Amino acid sequence: MTVGLTSSLFLTVLVITAVAVVALALWLWPRAAKKGPLQWLGRLGLIAATQIVILGVILVGVNKSMGFYSSWTDLFGASTGKQVLTAGTASARPVALTVKGTVNAGLPGGKAQAGEVQKVTFHGPSSGVTSDGFVYLPPQYFQKAHQNDRFPVVVALSSQPSGALPRTVAADIVGSKIKPTIYVMVRPTALPGRGVDCTNVPSGPQGLAFFNQDLPLAVADQYRTSGSPGSWGTLGDATGGYCALKLPLTNPTRYGAGASLSADYTPQTGKSGNLYAGNTEVRNENDLMWRLGHMPAPPVSLLVPGDGTSTQFQQSAKAPTHVDAQSGSGYAAAIRWLDQKLSLTGEQQG
Repeated sequence: MTVGLTSSLFLTVLVITAVAVVALALWLWPRAAKKGPLQWLGRLGLIAATQIVILGVILVGVNKSMGFYSSWTDLFGASTGKQVLTAGTASARPVALTVKGTVNAGLPGGKAQAGEVQKVTFHGPSSGVTSDGFVYLPPQYFQKAHQNDRFPVVVALSSQPSGALPRTVAADIVGSKIKPTIYVMVRPTALPGRGVDCTNVPSGPQGLAFFNQDLPLAVADQYRTSGSPGSWGTLGDATGGYCALKLPLTNPTRYGAGASLSADYTPQTGKSGNLYAGNTEVRNENDLMWRLGHMPAPPVSLLVPGDGTSTQFQQSAKAPTHVDAQSGSGYAAAIRWLDQKLSLTGEQQG
């Protein structure tokens, strides 16, 4: 059994370990207080050990609360999800989303009280990509009073159901802080071991087509989603943060808002290989700063981190594109920002 990065068990074990290390340091300190190089090194070791375990407790506690990293794979950058590029005539295969079952995401109560997380597999006819993902359905989705409602959607790039995101969303919905919303959780890569940064690679993986065409059509075919323009949003950090901004800029009819917790404005190609096949035009189209200055401004709202580079991005935006700097931290602030920005559908009855 793997102990989750955001699990209460891991935090509890870490707290107990920290208490034990501090107690051991106090017990050994009189012996290390004597003169001599070994004792001096011993004192440094005791101080370092206590600082490391205390810092570990703080970092894990903050991560559990804010959801910066939802799993060990998110933290260390390893991909375990099945994401493959299917060769052949992808266009002959229909759009499909297969529900594999439900996942225990630590939601309190039944699905009509807190919602449900489903494990799914996407099959993309336009992109040729087959990818695993997860879908959070709000409690209203299962309630008889809302059986005809259609819900806005947020595509969250990088999260796992074992992390804090579904619990944070569920708590806000139950507490009436945000509207009932479907969250689709999927990695921003199209192939394991190669991050294509939601980019259509010439003669390669069609990452942008997957997120702009295949995924929305598959989700809309399976679930009661809003079809109103701008009623979908995006959320992401790291590579997912770049994609969370890129999708509204390239498909504003579908995605009306995008929130990036830690944005890159150009694809990070260190582990991705050549994404552009030496084509300057393709490279420019995937540079978000370049798009703001040279492409028609779409009517979307974007949220970026409040740092120097983001200030430049914010100042480069032209109406009707609107860019806000993030004032809070973690997923909670971004979730509530998205809730405010997504268009009211008129299809959902409360």
